Amino acid sequence: MTIVQLEYIVALDTYRSFGLAAEKCFVTQPTLSMQIQKLEEALGVILFDRSKQPVIPTDIGVEILEQARIVLKESYKVKELISNRKGGFEGELKIGIIPTMAPYLMPKVISAFMDKYPGVQLIVWEYTTEQIIHELKNGLLDCGILSTPVKDKSLNENPLFYESFVAYISKSSPLISKKNLDPKDIDLDDLWLLNEGHCMRNQILNICNRERSEVVKPFEYNTDSVETLKRMVDMDRGITLLPELSMSDFSVKQLDRVRYFKSPEPTREISIVTHRNFLKKKLISVLEQEILLAIPKRMQSKKKKEILDIY
Repeated sequence: MTIVQLEYIVALDTYRSFGLAAEKCFVTQPTLSMQIQKLEEALGVILFDRSKQPVIPTDIGVEILEQARIVLKESYKVKELISNRKGGFEGELKIGIIPTMAPYLMPKVISAFMDKYPGVQLIVWEYTTEQIIHELKNGLLDCGILSTPVKDKSLNENPLFYESFVAYISKSSPLISKKNLDPKDIDLDDLWLLNEGHCMRNQILNICNRERSEVVKPFEYNTDSVETLKRMVDMDRGITLLPELSMSDFSVKQLDRVRYFKSPEPTREISIVTHRNFLKKKLISVLEQEILLAIPKRMQSKKKKEILDIY
């Protein structure tokens, strides 16, 4: 049994395809298949049911794969110890971030990080919360930047800052005359929301604490983009709720249509999330530092803010 063989079976379990697993491991499919077969012969058990499409692990395979992931993590720690002893920062850091945060945070962070740590390759994916959690558990991401709490015992959450939600109101809305809003002021039938699957959608519905009516609207727009929500309001249609960082490039006219909520402000907690047995602690630590440098000080306190659930 070798480390390489364990890497191959974990890859096959992750991607459920011999071809894709071989591609991700940078080997040919026959090589990967042969090494997995050799491991099965050495162990005296069948790890995968090859009659299924996609390929799935057998019952004993599930148990062995769980242990294989533990062994691989421990083996990677040896490389990390050597890297830490040498000093400096190098290697790659795989990051998942929710799309409602990425365009307003990552450009600043990536630019500063690359200047300070040129030996580190940042690999960033925009994923939903559910996807990030899945990738962290399968070892495909080193860390995630997302709204918390996710309440998963297999993950560590390190809160970094607290971002308030604000209302962005069309010129014709009766709410434009108000200085500060109460959640009860929001009519859900006038509200533009992201598609289902985004934690921000759930948080906004939690702010309003009620469901939409069954009235059929003459126009409905389904989107995954915060920027599209802004544009719909700019067309003088309804209102939307936005995370505060998304206002960074607002014009004076747009800022005139922003309204904050009365205290305590509805807020999302943004954290660095890692697997319980995570690696690359040094790199993740300096990533946290760069994020905090890019965030206004007032967002680093949760005073007079109400943290919203993501479910």
